[in-house]
Formats: sequence, C-alpha cells, structure tokens
Amino acid sequence: MHSKIVIAFSAIAMVAVYAFANPKVDFKADTEDGIQFHNGTWEEALQIAKKENKLIFLDIYATWCGPCKQLKKNTFSSAEVGTFYNENFVNVALDGEQGEGKMLMQKYALRSFPSLLFIDGNGIVVGQTVGYHNPNQLIEFGQKFSKK
Repeated sequence: MHSKIVIAFSAIAMVAVYAFANPKVDFKADTEDGIQFHNGTWEEALQIAKKENKLIFLDIYATWCGPCKQLKKNTFSSAEVGTFYNENFVNVALDGEQGEGKMLMQKYALRSFPSLLFIDGNGIVVGQTVGYHNPNQLIEFGQKFSKK
C-alpha cells in the first residue's frame, strides 16, 4: 500500500514539474517584436515566396512538445530573430498533428518536433534541422539560407 502511494505521489510531482517547466503556450499568437507568422494557407505562402523571391521558414510543431514551446516562448519572440526572419523569409508555423501541418509532415517525411525547414516557392526543401535553437543559433542557421 505504502509503495503505491509513493508511486502515485511521484507521478503527480513529475506532472507538476513538467507543467511548470513547460507552460501553456499559444502557438497562434505572435509577439510584437518577434517572428510574424503567415496566417493564410500553405499554397498562399508558396505564392508569396515566389512573388517576393524569398524562402519559406517553416516551423512544424506539436502543442505537447517541450522544445516547441521553448522555441515559441524564447526564440521566436526575440526582437533580433524577428527582425532577421521577418525581413528575409515568409514565416509559417503549423501544428504537425492536424490539417496542413500533418500533410506537410507526411510530404516531407518529418519524424521529429520541432522540425524547422527552409523551402522555396516551388515547395523544395533547401535546408532543415530539428530541435530547440536559441536566438543566436536560429539566426546563424537562417543566415545560411538568406538571399540577402
């Protein structure tokens, strides 16, 4: 009996620690100074990329994913990241478990969250990485694909 109580208490404590370490994040809300994500369809993003001669920066996330939450909270909200990415890319963030995000997970054979891709206006992947990147790392990664 005692061991069941200890196990139950431990499980509750682990869930509480996880909840505090990975707070609820609104993946649809952009910060004023950070990356501004496109709100239209994937097809519209491809058309904008062609018209503006830019690559698409695609973030495929899952709402339960800790590194995805940290990217949204700490990296995508950075003013330096926002300035660089908003100027150089068409930014798109999609939930990989539903809608167009799920379709793109399958199309590009993605298996990890977050998946970060640079895609041209024809839908061709020109670069990709996975996992959490701090603001400096994300800017450095983006500079490899910036057309300016």
